[in-house]
Amino acid sequence: MLVVDNSQALRAQIKQWRKAGETIAFVPTMGNLHSGHLTLMQRAKSSATKVVASIFVNPMQFDNQNDLTNYPRTLQQDSEALLDIGVDMLFTPTPQIMYPKGLDAQTYVEVPGISNILCGGSRGGHFRGVATIVAKFFNLVTPDIAFFGSKDYQQLQIIKLMVEDLSMDIEIVGVATVREENGLAKSSRNGYLTAQELNIAPLLYKTMQQVVDSIGRGESIASALEWGVNALNDGAFTVDYLQIKNAKDLSDVTDSDDELVIVAAAFLGSARLIDNMVFSR
Repeated sequence: MLVVDNSQALRAQIKQWRKAGETIAFVPTMGNLHSGHLTLMQRAKSSATKVVASIFVNPMQFDNQNDLTNYPRTLQQDSEALLDIGVDMLFTPTPQIMYPKGLDAQTYVEVPGISNILCGGSRGGHFRGVATIVAKFFNLVTPDIAFFGSKDYQQLQIIKLMVEDLSMDIEIVGVATVREENGLAKSSRNGYLTAQELNIAPLLYKTMQQVVDSIGRGESIASALEWGVNALNDGAFTVDYLQIKNAKDLSDVTDSDDELVIVAAAFLGSARLIDNMVFSR
């Protein structure tokens, strides 16, 4: 596996691959990889002749300096996992490489509307940072196809809209959330949970399932969500949001919408956990 930390080396290798007729799949990450990330890499390997992964803890998407400082960085372990799975190139730039003029002077990309609700409502500027760095990576890697986990459902929809709006010739593929046997979504932030909190954490997914089941039995969305929020708060969570939206664009649900998604974010101890479930009615 080739490991590069600068854009010149990255572009030189991409140019060679393009001349040789290779197709390129890309998986951007912030590292601290788990089996969910590796599932993305496996999907990428089955979809192109070359796979590029990136590890970059993006300062533009953090609104809390402590979160940025404390984000787990496990580059050696991550590199070994990517090598084992057969990734062709790992890009590991520094903030100075990606933002040479500093964040305040950086041109940014912002997807309007959808970026300011749900996680965007409680994490100011987060999705501006996501869209900007993903756009920069797309310009550097020029992939044919890129893979993102569906656990970050809002992020996935924002990236799809950005690619559509900016006429980027890249296929965006969302990959189903990888879960523990108890239903807990795999996440780097699970590492912040204590042993006791890890036993409680599956309640988030179970509550979403129960809300969806209640709606399927004819209960109103408002009533089902009210029950869900109370169940989570009573179960040691502090709910940030629990909402049901249009699955395509996260707009408010109308009577004509039949493809919906329940989206959740809740604090458990120091960890903020997110999850979602797409369903039909």
